[in-house]
Parts: sequence; C-alpha cells; structure tokens
Amino acid sequence: MRKVVVSSTLTDPEWEHTEVWPEATRERVDALKAEDGGDVLVYGSGRLVSALTDLGAVDEYQTLLQPVVLGGGTRARRRRRPHRPRAWCAPRPSPAASSCSCTGPRRPPPTRLRDVQDSAAAPPYPTQWEADVVLRDGGVVHVRPIRPEDHDRVQAFHLNQSPESIYLRFFAPLPRLSERELTRFTTVDHADRVGLVATLGDDIVGIGRYDRVGAGTAEVAFNIADAHQGRGIGSVLLEHLAAAARERGITRFLADVLPQNRKMVAVFSEAGYEVSHRYEDGVIALSFDITRSEHADRVRAAREQRAESRSVQALLHPSSVVVVGASRDPHSIGHRLLANLLDGGFTGTLHVVNPGADEVLGVPSRASVRDLPPPVDLAVVAVPADAVDDVVTDCAAVGVRGLVVVTSGFAETGDEGHRRQRRLVRRARALGMRVVGPNSFGVVNTDDGVRLNASLAPALPTPGPLGLFSQSGALGIAVLDSATRRGLGVSTFVSAGNRADLSGNDLMQYWVDDPRTRAVGLYLESMGNPRKFSRVATRLARTKPVIVVKSGVSSFGVPPGHAVRASTLPREAFDEMLRQAGVVRVDNIHQPVRRRTGSWCSSRCRPARGSPSSPTPTPSGRSPRTPR
Repeated sequence: MRKVVVSSTLTDPEWEHTEVWPEATRERVDALKAEDGGDVLVYGSGRLVSALTDLGAVDEYQTLLQPVVLGGGTRARRRRRPHRPRAWCAPRPSPAASSCSCTGPRRPPPTRLRDVQDSAAAPPYPTQWEADVVLRDGGVVHVRPIRPEDHDRVQAFHLNQSPESIYLRFFAPLPRLSERELTRFTTVDHADRVGLVATLGDDIVGIGRYDRVGAGTAEVAFNIADAHQGRGIGSVLLEHLAAAARERGITRFLADVLPQNRKMVAVFSEAGYEVSHRYEDGVIALSFDITRSEHADRVRAAREQRAESRSVQALLHPSSVVVVGASRDPHSIGHRLLANLLDGGFTGTLHVVNPGADEVLGVPSRASVRDLPPPVDLAVVAVPADAVDDVVTDCAAVGVRGLVVVTSGFAETGDEGHRRQRRLVRRARALGMRVVGPNSFGVVNTDDGVRLNASLAPALPTPGPLGLFSQSGALGIAVLDSATRRGLGVSTFVSAGNRADLSGNDLMQYWVDDPRTRAVGLYLESMGNPRKFSRVATRLARTKPVIVVKSGVSSFGVPPGHAVRASTLPREAFDEMLRQAGVVRVDNIHQPVRRRTGSWCSSRCRPARGSPSSPTPTPSGRSPRTPR
C-alpha cells in the first residue's frame, strides 16, 4: 500500500515509506493506484478528504471532517507542533467510544538515537512518584513511572483495547505497536518526557504521559483500559502527572481531544483547572495551567475523601464474607470469628475456607478461597502468618475488595515480621484490596441491613450514633464493652491492629458522609501522617464531635501504610494540633461520656487547651458542668 501525506508546510515527515505532496488531485491518486496496483493511503486535512471524495477518489464513508485515516492499517507518525498534519483519517468510531478516557497526542514521533543518548543523562528513576492510590469506587491501583521493562505489558495493554479506544487515543487505527513505538513509550528521561502507569497486579490498566514542547509547556496524553474506565484512573494519572511536571518546571499542559470524547474533556475541567478550548482541524485543542491553586486543592481533597470513604464502605457493608481459617476448635480465633458473625445475624452470604473440614458451625467449607463463587466482598483471615500471602493472592482471584487480618506475627515480632507486613500490604494493594490489620480484632457494623460482627467482640453492640476506631485490639474491645454498659449505641467499629494500611484518617473520611454516625471516638497509639490527620479531623469536627484518646508519646512520620518513626516533639505539639483541628482529647478510655441534647461530650475530659469544640476550662483545669 502506498502512503501519501498532503501538506504545504511539511517537507521531511520522518515517516517510513511515505511521500509528501504539496497538493493532491484525483489524477495523482489514480496514477498511484495504477502504478501500485492497490490502495493508496492518504493523510491530510478534513477539507482534503472531502475534496477527494467529491472527485470520486475515495469512498464516501471515509469523509469525516474530523481526523480520519483512509484505508486502515498503517499510520503516519507526526511531528511536534507546529509542523504536523492536523487531521488524520480513520474509520468512523462507534457511539460507545464517546465515553473513552483517551486523548492525544495522536501518534508518537519515531525514537531517535538522540532520545536514547539523552536518557542516559536523565535524572534517576523517581521513586518518590510511586504511590498506592484509592480510586473512585474504593479500589486501589499502584501508580509508578514507566520503565523499559514494561515493553511487553504496554503491548498487552494496547492489544486488549477496543478499536474505538485506540482511535480516540491515536486518532488512527493502530492494531499493534511497533518495536520503535514501544521503545519510545517505555524509554523516558523522567524530565522532558515522563510516563506514568497505573497497575493492578501485573497488568497495566492506565497510561499517562507528557512530552515537553516548549518552555514550561508539555503535551499530555492518557489511555485507560476499557475494563477500568469510569473508576477515576484518568483523574488520578492527571493529578500525579501534574505534580511530576511541576517538579520539572512545567506549568502548562496541552492536549488534543476528539469532539465526541466528552468524558476526557470533562476530566480536565473536573480536576479543578481552568481549561481553554479551541476547535482546530476537527479536534478540540485544550490548554490549562497546572500550577497549584486553592480551587484545585479543594477538588483533589474532595476526590480523595470520596475515594477513601468508598473504600471503607466496601469493608463495612459487604454482601458476602468469607472466614479463612475457621476451625472446629471452639477455642480457636477462626471459630470465634465465625460464631460471632452467625450470632450477630449477618444479613449477607457467609463462606468458610478450611481444607480439613466439610462444614464449620453448619456453614459448608471449601478447601480454598478460589473454590468460592465470586464475587466475595470481604475476607476475614485467621491463618498462620506465613500462609497469609497465598490467601491474599487467592482472594484477588474471586474479587475480594477488603481483608481483615486478625493473624499476629507481623511487625510486632521484629525485623522479619516487618518485612512480612510490608510484603502483605504491597501485595494486597497491588491486587486492588485494602487491609485492616494485621493483628486486628476485627470490624463491626450495627446497621440493620448488614449486622456485621467480624470481630472478637462476643456480641454485636447496640446500634447507635457513635463511631469508634482503635489501634489497640484489646482496648478496642474494652471500649465496646464500656459503651455497651453505659447504654451508648455504636454505629461502626474498626480495630486497626498494626495499622499497616487502613488508618484513622480513612475512617474519618468515611464518617464525614455516614448519616448513622453523629460522634467519633479514636484511640491512637501512633500517628503516621499528622498533616492529613489535622486536615481530615478539622473537616469532620465541623459537623461531628471528635474525641481522641492518645496513649504514650506521639509519633509522627511518613503516611499510613509505612513504618512510623518516633518523634522527639513534646506532647504540647500534639495537643496544639488537636486544638487547631477542633478535636477533644481525653486521657483514658474510662472517662465517662454521656449523651446530651443529641450530641456527644465528655463530662470529665481534659480537652486540648482552648479547643473550640470543648467547654471553656475553669481555673482548676476542669470543665464546668452544664446544668441539666
């Protein structure tokens, strides 16, 4: 097949086996057809395609005034702006393509030796850009810079895309990426050319990249796997690409989007950026400033809150639960967990995995999690620590979204336990799951529509408006018992154990929107991300009282899910942070809490000094009692 690019400005397209004509006529096309004995592939503007159609040189169905490629298969590679043909030819996309999260640049320029040489002097691999991110539906993906060894994964990702998605991304049919294209995509310098991938397990489910095209300006492009569109992966990649670009001195993004790709246009606007639009040669040319602004920060915080709230909701509102390691021994942890679920009246489907039993407490048992009918929402894991990794892999196979790991023998046991815990969290997040624990005492939801007691608490607490979070399992159960004795109803309870993944920040994000929770109690033994805690607690405390029991010396450090380093800051620093957030601090779990006029307060607590959420302290240091 002969290929022709019609352009009055392009002289050297750097494309293989391609001619450049300043103009095209039917006679020239017919002559090439006769000479070649086959089809002629013509690239050019929408006006050119329309003119050739009028002359009868091409078929009518190929006369879109938006970018299309005549004849299918091979695509031309474009130059960077401004020397590129603005419109390409391709089969008309189906209406379903209008929801694709894909955008240009349409075709990567060829890899040159200079690109490879420049990459040798590029900055080192930016590990700080790696992150586990919670998506809109509560699932998790891992975002990281693209690497040359992603060659085969990128090809597999591309081959699994629909023709419509490929067209919306490349503005041309591209059944398979060439070796040159794969090298171009996966070999970047992490400075002028940056690529990020979102991975789930070993698969790439989203790709975002930018290429610097001028001083402070870069062209950005995305491609999201068909099966994962609508989960917010495009928004996440845009957020992380913008952060990486700002590190490299880039302040503005450009993008080309087809008019029918309305969803991708919305992604940019909904990210909090002021986007300018310009219709040019059948595409919408977008441009927006990516410097940080208060509005964009609020949008990002709102996205984070919704995503983390959904991830906790998936843990606390499961429609099916499996207890892995439930034993017939009534003294075993697994047996007690299953018994508590049954006694609490769990409203969903209950499964048991025990390869040595046909049934446990009347519930049929399976030999492996993989033998269960999917989907299974929540897995309660009570197996030896060295068997947990295999259980995590099996759980991913049946669509488990959350794990409650009551097993001990992790970070609390020393260096080997630390490594085992990091491996657990890394594997679970890579497979899209959140983890409560390990060394957790379980989770509780008293909602009549759920009645979930996947914990070591002997009975489901009385329903009520108090949400509880505890990093200590034993003290968490004591708090539940104390609330029950005082007649205080509980909405939800989570024992975080070692707090390897799910943290108090996640629970507070959930409680912001939970109508059943009107007051919050937190028992904290450490704090991984005090800045986020302050931000989230401030938002929650505006509408619901937040009471914190903090034991020992405060710890500050890296975000949740990583090892927390000890802090040398005095206790007053922690108190001041709570005061600014509007949080009430108490010294122990036994200080009485009573209900009064529909809100929760402490009658003998010692609030953080000057806290706007607490009564004004008296000279003796105690809060005055309010007359009944």
